[in-house]
Amino acid sequence: MKNKGIGEFEELILLAVCILAQGAYGVSVKQEVEKHSGRSILLGAVHITLYRLQDKGLLESELGGNSEKRGDRRKRLFRVTQAGMKQLEAAQDVRQKMWKLIPQLNTGV
Repeated sequence: MKNKGIGEFEELILLAVCILAQGAYGVSVKQEVEKHSGRSILLGAVHITLYRLQDKGLLESELGGNSEKRGDRRKRLFRVTQAGMKQLEAAQDVRQKMWKLIPQLNTGV
């Protein structure tokens, strides 16, 4: 099956989940993406993307422990699968190859 790639927002979500490691859930992923991208995003968009990436096999999740702070609700914690890491590496490879082809940035110093 040919690699279909991921969109820019999906890539940002995957990167945030990687950065957060064991603590990746909806709100923490939203905050991480906002911190690094400098843009405001909707929590609902994060949740939809997390589940879409899970459906694609790029993320997996499990329920964490409950806490009084969250009204005894449990967080769904996400982590990147091996397929997700391969997808990120492929995206990084494409970007690096394209950046190297920009003449204005490669003046042969």
